[in-house]
Amino acid sequence: MGKRPTIYDVAARAGVSKSLVSLVLQDSPRVSPDKREAVLSAVEALGYTPSRLAAGLAGSRTRSVGVVIDEFENLWFAPVLAGLRVALAAERYSLSVADAELNSHLDLDPLEAFRALRVDGVILAGEASAAALARLGVPVVVLGTRAVEVPGIPTVASDELAGGRLATAHLAELGHSDIACVSAPGASAAAREAGYAAEMRERGLTPRIAHAAHTSEAAAGHAAAALLGEARRPSAVFAVNDPMALGVIGAAAQCGLAVPRDLSVVGYDDSPLAAYELVSLTSVSGDPRELGEVAGRELLALLGGGQAAPATLMPPRLVQRRSTARR
Repeated sequence: MGKRPTIYDVAARAGVSKSLVSLVLQDSPRVSPDKREAVLSAVEALGYTPSRLAAGLAGSRTRSVGVVIDEFENLWFAPVLAGLRVALAAERYSLSVADAELNSHLDLDPLEAFRALRVDGVILAGEASAAALARLGVPVVVLGTRAVEVPGIPTVASDELAGGRLATAHLAELGHSDIACVSAPGASAAAREAGYAAEMRERGLTPRIAHAAHTSEAAAGHAAAALLGEARRPSAVFAVNDPMALGVIGAAAQCGLAVPRDLSVVGYDDSPLAAYELVSLTSVSGDPRELGEVAGRELLALLGGGQAAPATLMPPRLVQRRSTARR
């Protein structure tokens, strides 16, 4: 395997200094057209790839943004990334994604990892400590409802309290009165659960909440199995995310119940799996692609030295599919 070309190799081939190569790679206007062409030709001929970390160490921007999510199992973040790409494309920022569990065996906080990589900014779409955020030293935009609240850090989120109400109202309007909620730890789940409980009480119905140990399909399936095994079985279930809704559907199948004939199920996030033909899950959408675009624009404003809106709250909507039916 040949030696990887360096910036010095590019400079030697183009007949210019290393600092001038750096100016070209930073798209500086202070370079003449002929020198720029010579450097770019050398870059192409050598197959040179600039080091973003080296650029950070040299004090210039790395043109990279870190995205922290809670977990890779819940695919709600896929359209968020698509929205972020749209917002950041014009400024040519690359995206790196990490979740809280990926390097937990190394006791490595994803924010600390991004800090070491010298990213220019961070989109926080998962939980993090206020202390880790304070140490970052780069602009941050929080995406979604999170437990951490740091003054001066803007938030872009869907109204998850309203989303919980929307899911519950949908089931009630289908004629269901015994509606359970399968919830889990976390600020986002708590907001959705609170919306469910508020809507139930407003309609004169009694909330029934089963708490799963985690926001995963397996944990929700375990909680739902106990719920569906009770003498008074609910006719509908609202799960606080889509993987958890799949866990409910799996538990129903194990109990010999068909969805939606015997049990209506609503999820949350309208993640890509909800639209799969085999699943066809009714779900509350916070329009994650749009959330990603808005969060990306807010981060660009901060990176440009401007101001971002302190908080942006967007209305959710219900996407009805085949997992719910009239009672």
